[in-house]
Amino acid sequence: MDQSATEYTARHITVLSDLEAVRKRPGMYIGGTGVRGLHHLLWEVVDNSIDEALAGFCRSIKVTLHKDGSATVEDDGRGIPTEKHVSGKNALEIVLTKLHAGGKFDRKAYRVSGGLHGVGLSVVNALTERLEVWVKRNGKIYYQKYRRGVPEGDVEILDDSNETGTIIRFKPDDEIFEVTEFRYDIISQRLKELAFLTKGIRIELIDERSGKRDVFYSEGGMAEYISIVNKNKNPLHEVIYFESKKNGIQVEVAIQFTDSDFENVLAFANNIHTIEGGTHISGFRSGLTRAINEYGRKYVKRFKSLTGQDIREGLTAMISVRLPEPQFEGQTKTKLTNSDVKTVVESTVYLEMLKWLEKHPNEANLIIDRCMLSLMARQAAKRARELVKRKNDISITLPGKLADCSSKNPEERELFIVEGESAGGSAKQARDRNFQAILPLRGKIINVEKSGLTKALKNEEIKAIASAIGAGIGKDFDITKSRYKRVIIMTDADVDGSHIRTLLLTFFFRHMKPLIENGYLYIAQPPLYRVKKRNKVFYAYSERELEDLLKKMGDAEVQRYKGLGEMNPEQLWETTMNPNTRILLQVTVEEALQAEELFSTLMGEDVEARRQFIIENSREVRNLDI
Repeated sequence: MDQSATEYTARHITVLSDLEAVRKRPGMYIGGTGVRGLHHLLWEVVDNSIDEALAGFCRSIKVTLHKDGSATVEDDGRGIPTEKHVSGKNALEIVLTKLHAGGKFDRKAYRVSGGLHGVGLSVVNALTERLEVWVKRNGKIYYQKYRRGVPEGDVEILDDSNETGTIIRFKPDDEIFEVTEFRYDIISQRLKELAFLTKGIRIELIDERSGKRDVFYSEGGMAEYISIVNKNKNPLHEVIYFESKKNGIQVEVAIQFTDSDFENVLAFANNIHTIEGGTHISGFRSGLTRAINEYGRKYVKRFKSLTGQDIREGLTAMISVRLPEPQFEGQTKTKLTNSDVKTVVESTVYLEMLKWLEKHPNEANLIIDRCMLSLMARQAAKRARELVKRKNDISITLPGKLADCSSKNPEERELFIVEGESAGGSAKQARDRNFQAILPLRGKIINVEKSGLTKALKNEEIKAIASAIGAGIGKDFDITKSRYKRVIIMTDADVDGSHIRTLLLTFFFRHMKPLIENGYLYIAQPPLYRVKKRNKVFYAYSERELEDLLKKMGDAEVQRYKGLGEMNPEQLWETTMNPNTRILLQVTVEEALQAEELFSTLMGEDVEARRQFIIENSREVRNLDI
């Protein structure tokens, strides 16, 4: 063997500068280069302004989305320091170019902050095509400009000013990101959350591209937030709200029980949405379970001990903790790991909840009755599952209409849930049998938002989906047992197809949510048009693509696909199923409040709320099939 091929010496070690390292491995710092990573840039800048608000120095934040693809975040905080640093450079330049540089490592400038790691602004700077910063501080306006993380000049003084604050304008680098267009819906949802989490701060969002503008402000904070989430449900009581501070950890909790079948708990640490939960969630659940069980044993006749599952069904809650040194799993901050937080949150929730229950016996009895019903339903479901196992029922065997794949490796297997027998037949012929399975559906599945899990389990189509995936359903769902790494919804591009897709998304969101949270669920994107000229064939996935194609090709034969069944197997494979050429839309639930509101409004029992939503949003429709 050639010795040079196996040699490993000091000369093979490459040392990258801070910002070169970020550009080389952006996923380590912002979680990826797709939509999530793009918006993470904006969150890093906004979080710095929120940190100023938490420290008591900022009352107003303005976010502007510009036509050129850049974004500006402006606040009226203290302004980033511009004095000379001990290194000899301006402190502003240090903050924007050095990882782990900032005012958040001692507890003097910030008692609590979201930007813990001190890499926020420097990472944003590294991953942008250009960045400009204006700082109003010490009676002056300071300015500096960067290009891909490199300063184009020293910090300069532009003018005098009696105001304070920071303005940062940046344009994401298209050499780094797969998409560079900011989405108004994602940003407005996040800013709305922040306004409720930081009472009294005014946050303005302006979109120069569309002319949209929103202002978010809340005096009621989290209690008001819970009322909005539950506006289309039937709450059992007024929102329970309490806050405390112990061992330097601030805890805020808002709770409301409803007659819904679903749990919806949102958790935040230093205003950062911890999607994967963490120690604050564990403490909340333990404290709530202890309090309700203790109250029940003291005051309720024939009370039976309740599990956390029994108690949390129908619960909507919001937990926010603020602490000086939060520890997260990774820079993208999706899970809190501080062990002392669990103890503080658990004791706070236990004491405050027990106190509230004893002061409100009528409402407490309603909550206990609701939990006891959940207990009985859980026990009945357990007996039914045991009976099913004994009888070897179809629900634990693969459905007969499933055309499974030959691979035994779940990592490479994918399941297409296809609308109709005709499209199912075409998909079975088109697929790669090695790793692609096909499950055709007959008609529309039941609306689980209205019916609940018990009725849903009697629906043959839902039973077939659950059996094929093989990971259980509802509280028993175990993502590790999923037989497929990708579950792909493939429906027609018409009104019926959209309705079926929405019913399926509602089912997965309510009863198999880990599929979405772990990135297993996708929506196939079949083309709308086939364009042929002579021997050349192209496919258009939108009206705009069709227009662009026809401009380039001139006169051509255009075929409009009204359904998947109109495609022959070769066309279906080439456009929608071939991993090398297809387009898949991954389903996510990062906008938790928006998702909860939409499913409750559009799929729930409240007809008036649904009608009002349609009236208010009809002008925003982008693709209406007539």
